[in-house]
Amino acid sequence: MTETVDTDPAGAGFVYNPFAPGFADDPYPHYAQLRVADPVHQHPLGFWMIGRYGDVTNLLRSKNSVEDRNAAASSLTEMYEVTVAEGMRRALGMSMLDRDPPDHTRLRKLVAKAFTVRSVAALEPRVVELVDTELDRIAKAGGADLIDALAYPLPFTVICDLLGMLETDHARLRELAGVLVGSLEPVIDPARIAEIERAEDEISHRIAEVIAAKRRQPADDLLTALINAEEDGDNLSDEELVAQVVLLYVAGHETTVNLVANGTLALLRNPKQAMLLRERPDLDVNAIEELLRYDSPVQMSRRITLAPYPVGGKEIPTGSFVLAGLASANRDELFWGVDAGELRVDRPSAKAHLSFGGGPHHCLGAALARLEGRVAISRLIRRFPTLTLDGEVAWNGRLNLRGPSALPVTVR
Repeated sequence: MTETVDTDPAGAGFVYNPFAPGFADDPYPHYAQLRVADPVHQHPLGFWMIGRYGDVTNLLRSKNSVEDRNAAASSLTEMYEVTVAEGMRRALGMSMLDRDPPDHTRLRKLVAKAFTVRSVAALEPRVVELVDTELDRIAKAGGADLIDALAYPLPFTVICDLLGMLETDHARLRELAGVLVGSLEPVIDPARIAEIERAEDEISHRIAEVIAAKRRQPADDLLTALINAEEDGDNLSDEELVAQVVLLYVAGHETTVNLVANGTLALLRNPKQAMLLRERPDLDVNAIEELLRYDSPVQMSRRITLAPYPVGGKEIPTGSFVLAGLASANRDELFWGVDAGELRVDRPSAKAHLSFGGGPHHCLGAALARLEGRVAISRLIRRFPTLTLDGEVAWNGRLNLRGPSALPVTVR
């Protein structure tokens, strides 16, 4: 996509507006304008948005907070207090995604013991089997909505298999996880709060029941491994277990849905790159990094400043919400060069993308997402050399976990 930029070096009059017409379909021209006009941008609601690669990298590696309790009063925090109930804040805040060190360090160490590189690598035959089964169905039908046919069922089935969840729970868990994704948005729609709370209550109850069953009858699965994970005599409590499993369902599978969908769409819109990848299996690993860079499954990450934070010639006050623009940083011409807005599956520096965050909160499930994306996309485009769009792409309307909600394709 070509990014047009209205240059405004002083930033006069620029306001980051994710509700502008066309933003959901293609936010990258807006990010390009942010980087030029006001790369360290204070929004009228009180939060800050950072868009350049170097600034975003430094923020992710900084010791600033992810815990909302450290935020100073602002229009955004007032809105949050009004719209989000205490029970929901407490439940969401138990996951390692929302905890600072030393709590984050402790939780991550315990979860990492059960989520090793070896255990992820061992999943590849199962991922190949699942992908090929879905591709057989697509071939028989002559086409499909790629979200329903491949992008969603693949990572959800993998995480259910990995955790050892009962197969009868899959349909309802998928529905609940779809609702809970809304809790990861920077601003939660007040109209959806009650629905998200009900979904959080139900999925937590269901997972707690499975945890109790695994305690009675351990199995060879990730959930049993999480229950048994131990560091210097420390284990995860039942509350902490539930929170980490909910996180795996909500963030762990949704990012891969977007990776498969965004990546496939990028290749469909760049047929020369799709052809290059078909002809060069040796590019499979690098291509996934480039697809992650080109259209990030997660658009932003947040931090809350614990002290005055100098960046880009400005100083962000203590207690400020700061959105680190991962997707914007991934297209920053100052880092990537003049072709930052182009897809190049052979880009040598592709792995330097920030789509999995950075610093202590770097995504623990990155290896699994890469595996699923690589297998799904490479096998899809090679199985179907005539793969083409078969209608309009619909977007899910999310600001953070942005991706298509419908991606109709034909393979005839």
